[in-house]
Amino acid sequence: MGNVSIDVKTVGGSVEPVVQSVGFFASLDHNLTNLLASYGHQIYDILFLVVFLETGLVIFPFLPGDSLLFAAGTLAASGQAEIIHVCVTLFLAAIAGNNSNYWIGRWFGKRVFKWEDSRFFNRKLFNKTHAYYGKHGGKTIILARFIPFARTFAPFVAGAVQMDYRHFLAMDMIGASSWVLSLTFGGYWFGRLPIIRDNLGIIVFGLLCLSLIPIALAIWKGRELTRE
Repeated sequence: MGNVSIDVKTVGGSVEPVVQSVGFFASLDHNLTNLLASYGHQIYDILFLVVFLETGLVIFPFLPGDSLLFAAGTLAASGQAEIIHVCVTLFLAAIAGNNSNYWIGRWFGKRVFKWEDSRFFNRKLFNKTHAYYGKHGGKTIILARFIPFARTFAPFVAGAVQMDYRHFLAMDMIGASSWVLSLTFGGYWFGRLPIIRDNLGIIVFGLLCLSLIPIALAIWKGRELTRE
């Protein structure tokens, strides 16, 4: 598949970023190859930056995560990158991103605790979230790694409700290693198969769609509950 270029004009241009994102995912293999050709070993710095931003700042949940890891693994399978170097880079980026996000949330949370009920803030709900993270925070941090958007917001919320940092860090390392190793080595092993290598753009886009299913189910379930 070549680079995808789609021109869509909508009122306010609200659809355009989505279309561009779809084009990026559909040709992710070519994008990484082109970046490698242009920047050489700086591709590791680019991989680090993208994963760090996606996991470290709540304003970047739309950046590629699962599909990027898988594509990076296929890049290593083709011999254009070193698989161990790729895994270490992505792991460090994932840890650094989540920890930055946690401490941003922690800083923000200190101010939240001083807020009273208002139109934009529900203290009762905030207290329930605090209690939930105290009981299930570790499991949430691990599982959120595999869910787009959730992995961006989970560490921020953990910091905001002041989840114990040592517990957060331990669970974060487990989640980061599981996420990086499973998807990167998945791309590395399956990327050697001709059918995968020749249709990588479709594969990574399909992987993205699959990873969005839990979010769609959660939204649907939430709407069903509001009708009751």
